[in-house]
Amino acid sequence: MTYQPKAIPDSQMTLPKLPGWVTSRHAETLETVAFRSGAALAVLDQLVSNARNGVPVKLLANRLALSAATSTSKLEGRLAREADIRDAYHLTPPGEARGPDGDLLAFWRETVRLRLNGPGELADLIRPDRAEDVGVWLDVGQECTRTHGPLAGCVAVFRAVLEVDDRAERVACLLSDIVLARAMNWKQVLPVSAQRLTKAALRDLTAEGQGGDFAVQARVLASIDDTLRLARDLARRAEALRRVAPKLRAKGSHAAVDVFLSEDAVAPASMLSPRIRGTSIPMTDRAARRFCDRLVELGVARELTGRSTFRLYGIAS
Repeated sequence: MTYQPKAIPDSQMTLPKLPGWVTSRHAETLETVAFRSGAALAVLDQLVSNARNGVPVKLLANRLALSAATSTSKLEGRLAREADIRDAYHLTPPGEARGPDGDLLAFWRETVRLRLNGPGELADLIRPDRAEDVGVWLDVGQECTRTHGPLAGCVAVFRAVLEVDDRAERVACLLSDIVLARAMNWKQVLPVSAQRLTKAALRDLTAEGQGGDFAVQARVLASIDDTLRLARDLARRAEALRRVAPKLRAKGSHAAVDVFLSEDAVAPASMLSPRIRGTSIPMTDRAARRFCDRLVELGVARELTGRSTFRLYGIAS
């Protein structure tokens, strides 16, 4: 019998959330978008900046990286599925080419590991000949943030980048996320901007000015709302995983649980065996597979691929 952990009520975890009088409003003007985004970002900041809320921020960032990769694949015209992007990254043997889908996820996973020290650290993600442009684009976004707020700063970056290169959607989304992270004083980048964007919205932004501003800000706001819900949900799922951890008797089980609390997809053969990632604790391939299957039995993890071999596991959703 599969054990299903009891749902953890919000009142028990006292997770910050948006009040109904904010969520019930419709974003019909730039002013209402700005107002709602301020409230949403304040709550999101509480969730990710206060460890007592239990949000697994590394897991959240990696989950957003996968979503951003899927979204930017559409913006770039490839239309790869989320599962294909995830598999291309996680299941490609070391030393072999991941292909464009795997490389796209690698780009976003490297993004969430940026230290936000300046444009120089972006050299490995963006063409070296664009280093000077990157500094200018970030300055444009940050100045607009100071005068008109974070979403306006994001839009300013999109316009500045795409007016120079209308095929640089990936770079525009990355720099928008950096501007947002700096505005919020976050320690890491959360890939938020790309989630709800469309090619048409970005095209209108450079063509229509103010009207395009509203459309893109509204889409970024919708993505922030999505991220809020995801953060709250992951906090509940993480708490359920932590609660069953004492039932796990495998050597190194607590370290293996930590991997699940940081990685969106866990490959037993490479992340848990022959040593648990980030530790010197040994775990055989068989023990790693049994550990993952045990988490599935306890209802706190799920198998992501539907295959009998080359499996990936993630925290239950």
